[in-house]
Formats: sequence, C-alpha cells, structure tokens
Amino acid sequence: MRHLLKLMLAALVVTLAAHPAAARSRIKDIVSFEGVRDNQLVGYGLVMGLSGTGDSLRNNPFTQQSLQSMLERMGVNTRAATNIDTKNVAAVMVTAKLPPFATPGSQIDVTVSAMGDAKSLLGGTLVVTSLSGPDGEVYAVAQGTVQTGAVSASGASGSSITRGVPTAGRIANGAMVEKEVGYALSKQGKMRLTLRNPDFNTSKRIATAINARYPGSAVADNGSVVTVNTPATTTLVDFITAIEPLEVEPDEVAKVIIDEVSGVIVMGQDVRISTVAIAQGNLTISVQETTKVSQPAPFSQGQTTVVPSSQVKIDEEKGKRLIMLKSGASLASLVKGLNALGVTPRDMISILQAINRAGALQADVEVM
Repeated sequence: MRHLLKLMLAALVVTLAAHPAAARSRIKDIVSFEGVRDNQLVGYGLVMGLSGTGDSLRNNPFTQQSLQSMLERMGVNTRAATNIDTKNVAAVMVTAKLPPFATPGSQIDVTVSAMGDAKSLLGGTLVVTSLSGPDGEVYAVAQGTVQTGAVSASGASGSSITRGVPTAGRIANGAMVEKEVGYALSKQGKMRLTLRNPDFNTSKRIATAINARYPGSAVADNGSVVTVNTPATTTLVDFITAIEPLEVEPDEVAKVIIDEVSGVIVMGQDVRISTVAIAQGNLTISVQETTKVSQPAPFSQGQTTVVPSSQVKIDEEKGKRLIMLKSGASLASLVKGLNALGVTPRDMISILQAINRAGALQADVEVM
C-alpha cells in the first residue's frame, strides 16, 4: 500500500511539473473601460519671482506683451513705458491631466515648462493660469510655487554645472478643478472594454469569464474590444465592480525585444526556433528539443502528458562541422547556453538577428 502511495505521489509531482501554474490577471489590470480616462489640459501663463533667471524681454516679445497685458488688467498702464527690462519673469506652458470623474473643487498636479530663454524656474511662482481642454472650455485654474528638483551652480569664470532640468517643474496640487467633463457613466446601458495588449484569445477568455458570472452579457467584438451589456438586475457601476476582479489567463504572442543601445534582450516564453545551424567564432552551439511521456501510476486517475526536454551542447574545438538545431527548440535554451559561455550581450544580439534574418526565429522581433 505504501509503495502504491509513493507511486501516486511521484506521478502527481511529474504531472504538476509538466503543467506549471498559469499566470492569471484581473480584468481591471488588462483592459481600459470606455470613457474612464484622463483628459489633457493646457494653458499659457507667467512665472514670477525668479532670481534673474527668467526670460530676456528683448529676445522674447511674447513675454513682454503678456506682462504688459497682465499689469493693464490690474490697472497699471505700461504701454508708455519703453524701458521695461526684467529677468524675473518667464513665459511658460502649463499642462495637466484631468482625472476621470473629477469634480469642481478637487486639486490636480500641473507641469510647468519654460517657453523662452529662461535659465531656471526654481523658486518662481506661477500666477493664475486657465487650463483648457481640446474643446476650448476652461476646466481648471493653476497657481503656485514651481519645484524643479534640479540643481545648478556657476562660477565667476563662466563655468557652470547643472543636474536635472531647471527649466521645467511641477506644482503638486497646483490646479483647482472648476468644471466637470460631464460623462454620465451610470446612465450608460453598455460599455466597451479595450485590451491594453490586443489578442483574440485574451478577448475571448474575458468574454467567457464575464458570461460565466452574468450569462449573455459579454461579446468579444475583436482582438481589442469586448462589449458588455448591463444586466437588468444591476446598474452599470455595480456591474463593473463585479467583473473587475474576475481573473483570466492573458495570451501573448511570441515576441523578442532587442535594445541595441543598452544591450537588453527581452523574450516571451513561446518563442521557438526552426531548424538552423549556428557558429559563433570557434564555438559551435547545438540545441536539441526532445519530448518524453509521463505515464501515471496505475489507479492514480492521472493523465498521460508530454514533457519537453531541452539539451544544450557547446563545442569550442575548431574544425567541427555545424550541428543543426532541431525544429521547435526554445530560444531560452539557446540563450542559456550562450550565457554559460559568457557571450556578451552585443554578440547575443547579433546571433539573434542573424537567426531572424535566416527565417528560423518564429517570433515577432522588435529592435529599439
């Protein structure tokens, strides 16, 4: 009896090893909900109080005109003055993101960027600036002290050093929302879910997971969009809240990302190599993929599974003929062998690109 239990446990271990746990993700982490997004805002303003690091008014007429217009609105007549010469003011572009469902009175962060020849915005104060959307409507008003996070210093001889970007900064909670976007989510009868990484299998699995909870409520339109209809027994907000934590197993395409600048290689687990021969200098590398059958013990109620096995062989001797890579060998096995030899990332990138040009790399290769 003990011997039979040992055999059953051994078969269970082999079965689990042959079928690793699949990575599952929540629906809310792999899709975007229609209408639930940020909105871009932009505005033009002036930063005051700079310590001689602002725009030169002679070289930046728009800064001088903006300063004069602002002073006139405050009752100061500057049109007759021709000797306005200050470097404590800088014209800037102010940008922000209006979060979804932001209400009047809530605060958002803003980014301030110099437009002219200002040297630094550190310590300056952005005066009241209206932030508009693409439709021209004002949705927020920004004001506050600019923080750049940069450091700069200069000597009497003209030498200087700068760390960071002193001509761009942020104002935390620097804008007050004045107007809502007006998207009534609760009144929508249906919604489209957009996959962040489009894939037909993933789209179908999302629809299946939702229909298992709410039958007939989801349809996979294509590899990017899943349309959901609100059940009659609930509201759209409650419906979204219920389907967000549902878990699915995202599918992925076989892809290799190569960054030639930094020498970084990222590959998916489904990347495969067709029959090909490789030689790197006086090195000959052989990757052979074989399959083994895992047979469960009698009466164990297990299933017969096929277990892949990779063998990597490296020959440093000269004069050896090339050995073929068997079709279906994994790219991970090849890279493992190259790493064991200490092949540099540059050489590894060259090898992968050569395999791709030979048509033996069964994956989408993206070179950055």
